[in-house]
Amino acid sequence: MVDALIEIFRLIFSVSFILTVITASTPLLLASSGELVVERAGVLNLGIEGMMIMGAACGFAGAFMSGSTLVGALCGIVAGAALSAVFGFLTLGLAVNQVATGLALTILGVGLSGLIGAGFVGEQIVQAPRLHLPVLTDLPVIGRILFGEDAFVYFSIALIIAIWLFLYRTRAGLILRAVGDNHVSAHALGYPVLRIRMLAVLFGGACAGLGGAFLSLSYTPFFIPGMTAGRGWIALALVVFASWRPGRLVAGAYLFGAVSILGLALQPLQLGVPQQLMNSLPYLATVIVLVLISRTRGTAGSAAPASLGVVFVPDR
Repeated sequence: MVDALIEIFRLIFSVSFILTVITASTPLLLASSGELVVERAGVLNLGIEGMMIMGAACGFAGAFMSGSTLVGALCGIVAGAALSAVFGFLTLGLAVNQVATGLALTILGVGLSGLIGAGFVGEQIVQAPRLHLPVLTDLPVIGRILFGEDAFVYFSIALIIAIWLFLYRTRAGLILRAVGDNHVSAHALGYPVLRIRMLAVLFGGACAGLGGAFLSLSYTPFFIPGMTAGRGWIALALVVFASWRPGRLVAGAYLFGAVSILGLALQPLQLGVPQQLMNSLPYLATVIVLVLISRTRGTAGSAAPASLGVVFVPDR
């Protein structure tokens, strides 16, 4: 038993495991960052899974036909934003229920991605290039971790920093949070509530699309239907787990990323635990986190935007 624990600790703190965690966490961080902004604006978008799989399909198609990872990433962003525009039109323009629309959007995204990606199943592309600085990347232990990742990883970190600065250090961020907390008062002060929310929804869709594109361009440089494997739902749970705060979102994304690959990493140790149970760890962790948060509603609930999910129809 002691030997097994030593092997587990050695594995968890190895460079290869840390690198795998960073890779597995990046799509979660990208998608949940966009959703955090959306929910801060008072909109609940449950269609992240559909946007991510659309980003994966369109991103791979764009990269395969153009031979450029950058073009593929842009295609993923556009695909996610386009699907979120449909969501915004229905929920903001027509005041349709946000929960039902988000679920329908997920189903639509899964179906469309299967249609778009049908001709690319089995094809492969060159994996997104990784940074290599002759001196820094070759440093022991930290070199490969800090200076050997691809552009998606560095962009995800820069994105969460930019979101934090935007929300807490700019007037526009203060207005967006005001819209999410009390859209009636924000409207009375003359702020365009629907326009602000629409821009937030488009931004969230673009981030989800980029997270999906990362899966097919860097994580696994090929496309298969359903390759998001529920990551969109985990990203939704992450926003709640982080109490709608960007700093906590980073910790949550990397924690869930570690849990998602733990089962695969521990498989060679032959611990006697069924592999199916190990594969279910990230989803089990999601359920446990949501249950714990629901039991502390006084803390977690107070952090949620007061107008989250509430339909706003301006006075005419």
